[in-house]
Amino acid sequence: MRRLVMSLAALSLVVAGCGDGNTATSSDDPIRVGQIVSLTGNYSPLGGENKKSVELAVEKVNRDGGVLGGRKLELVVKDDKSQPDQSVLAFNDLRGDDVSAVIGSPFSNSALATIPSVDRAKIPYLSLTPADEQVKPLHPYVFVVPALASLYGERILQYFKATGVSTVAVAHDTKSSYAVAGFKGMQDKAAKYGVKIVASEEFQTDATEFGAVIGHVRSSGAQAFVVWATGAPAVALTKQYATAGVNVPLVLTGAQASKLFLDPVGAAAEGVTVASSIGLVGPELPDGEQKNAISELTTSFEKKYGYPPPQFAQDGYSGVKLLVAAIEKAGSADPEKIRDALEGLSLVTPNGKYAYGKDNHAGLGPEFIAITKVTQGAFKPTEWASKQLAELGS
Repeated sequence: MRRLVMSLAALSLVVAGCGDGNTATSSDDPIRVGQIVSLTGNYSPLGGENKKSVELAVEKVNRDGGVLGGRKLELVVKDDKSQPDQSVLAFNDLRGDDVSAVIGSPFSNSALATIPSVDRAKIPYLSLTPADEQVKPLHPYVFVVPALASLYGERILQYFKATGVSTVAVAHDTKSSYAVAGFKGMQDKAAKYGVKIVASEEFQTDATEFGAVIGHVRSSGAQAFVVWATGAPAVALTKQYATAGVNVPLVLTGAQASKLFLDPVGAAAEGVTVASSIGLVGPELPDGEQKNAISELTTSFEKKYGYPPPQFAQDGYSGVKLLVAAIEKAGSADPEKIRDALEGLSLVTPNGKYAYGKDNHAGLGPEFIAITKVTQGAFKPTEWASKQLAELGS
């Protein structure tokens, strides 16, 4: 009888120790983090950069001693194949893998398709795509890492106001949630900045010919031409626009803030204005915490891959930094506790300083978007942007 009592007591201790993933009996277990990424399909160039930077960030965390007193991060990667339905399947697979959080797809349509599953599963989802619909309305477990598309639109409008541009033509991809949100953001706030949209053009993700669009811009009387696009259409349009010789400045968004755009476009990109994460212009920033955060990524990324980290790498690295900070703040790998910690998190990352809140799951303001101009094949801040960036150090 005495042996039976002792055995039951020992068993009760084991069961108690298994009740929470952060107890002493499991303190050495890795914390599993999922990543849904486009490794194949149309968005694989973006996904590849996301994956590289997420892996770099995880490697650094583990090399520096892990989290919660020594627990390593274990990254579980799933390919959404650049298809929304595959992203949903990938998320369900990750849920079965017992992950504490998921870093989401760079493809807006994939992220939006996955959000209902996130709502049901109650697992924190850090999205690497900027479509506004992810947080409007608010979803308790969804947090956006890049600046929202509407904020890119607002930052471009601020630039126009400061430089005397009052009439613009805008073209956007009707099938991309990112492009639609950016265009709508510009529409909603154009009047606030004294800007009138004098021409509005539409195209689809598989578009290759933009002669009609360019013709309408030429005759519109616009002082600038803003294009909301992702992937191949932006490359084709930029080349055709340069050949057409339209004397109206071309303005692109964060989706083109990458060598993935510069390399195929070549000389046609020279002089094009591009809105980007401040991570792309880190050397131009004043010394301080923000510049150091960018340098951490840039140094390791260039050492491993031989080129500067593009916009999409900034997002992936920042996503891991935010997640790790939330885990440490929560003192736990429990999804609900991580969610609560994210909701009150303030952190400087390569993308800027985040300030998530109960009513704000986007975190970044427009001040962390730089307006650059392609100069000799590189993104250089405009004179206006340089003045804005200098204020970040004051």
